[in-house]
Amino acid sequence: MSFGGPQWPQEPQQPGQQPFGQQPGGQPAQQQYGQGYGRQGQQGQQPNQQQGPPFGGQPSPFPGATTDGTPDWGALADASAAGRRRKRWLVIGGGALAALVVGAIVATAVVKSNKTDDPAKNGTVTPTGSAAPTDAPTPGPSFSSVAPPPPPNPKDFISDEKKDKAPLSAEGLFPGKKLTMNSRAYTKGATSSTTNCASVAQGGLGAVLTKNGCDRVIRATYVKDGVAITVGVAVFPNEAAALKAKNQATGGIAPLAGAGVKDFCRATVCLRRANSIGRYAYFTQAGFLDGKKVTTSDQAVFRASDDLGTFAFNQIYARGKSQASAAAGAPGE
Repeated sequence: MSFGGPQWPQEPQQPGQQPFGQQPGGQPAQQQYGQGYGRQGQQGQQPNQQQGPPFGGQPSPFPGATTDGTPDWGALADASAAGRRRKRWLVIGGGALAALVVGAIVATAVVKSNKTDDPAKNGTVTPTGSAAPTDAPTPGPSFSSVAPPPPPNPKDFISDEKKDKAPLSAEGLFPGKKLTMNSRAYTKGATSSTTNCASVAQGGLGAVLTKNGCDRVIRATYVKDGVAITVGVAVFPNEAAALKAKNQATGGIAPLAGAGVKDFCRATVCLRRANSIGRYAYFTQAGFLDGKKVTTSDQAVFRASDDLGTFAFNQIYARGKSQASAAAGAPGE
């Protein structure tokens, strides 16, 4: 096993010799006896035979010295090799011990981390007090496999008299004393409501309303800057009848005077229009209060007719929307 860092310490090398305890190439030297220096004195003597201390009986200045004062190079090489082995084992043992300590620290941190993360992973928190923790997972939300029904369509409620049950009146369709459309303010005049549909029609419109089963006509008149507009809403049993009345319309709704508005559109040319939504057909007649004939260049009359037709449409649709909202919130719907 090898470790990074400094290399093993080397003994100083004598000139012309290999390092103590090594052969060329770095291999440890083998112990040899019977030749050269080391543990043999003069040739022919027995190995390890001790000589008397030199210099008048003084001890050898260092271990491994021979009796003649010459160092025992073999003994020094053995001592150096033994020292290197001890250092090597100390470093190896120290590295192994450090690895064990680091492993123990990491293992402890992992265990603590797992214990800390468990509540987040499981979605539970250890209860306090005397209650025992439970291993049962927290139940998730449940959803019905049955798709909810779509919300009611407002047009369904204004297309058939069997569903269109909300109260119907002139004040309900045309509330207040004024209305504003596209930043243009109109003042309301007279209003009326009748079940005799033909009586409030001009030309051939009365016959058309009667033939298609008209139940009621509600009218209101508005004025602005010398222009008067009467809007009439005719009510039919179903959408098909209202659509036929619009397509067959001829003549127009009768102008409604009163409440400060004098007669208009008498023996002159006025702008007449017809449209429908659901079981309702609505008609407008617009002209000048002074009896002037309406031409295509009179944009004020056309704008007034557009504004009142749009207002009638919005009011009828709002009627269906309110009934649809009530049905959506009612039990069993």
